[in-house]
Amino acid sequence: MDITGSLSAIGYGLAAIGGGIGVGLIFAAYMQAVSRQPEAQRVLQPMLFMGFAVVEALAILGFVMFFL
Repeated sequence: MDITGSLSAIGYGLAAIGGGIGVGLIFAAYMQAVSRQPEAQRVLQPMLFMGFAVVEALAILGFVMFFL
């Protein structure tokens, strides 16, 4: 049996799953924090978007590594 292909596709799939889980955890923590302290929304929202940007950047980095 001859197996051909690239394992980088599997690696990118795992990176995409990790990014999805990370975004879900970030937004879940934000919603829970705002529901407990609604007045803290203005303080927490920039941190939400910063965490979201970092997680998505790592997912895009995994996509770039898929092509290299």
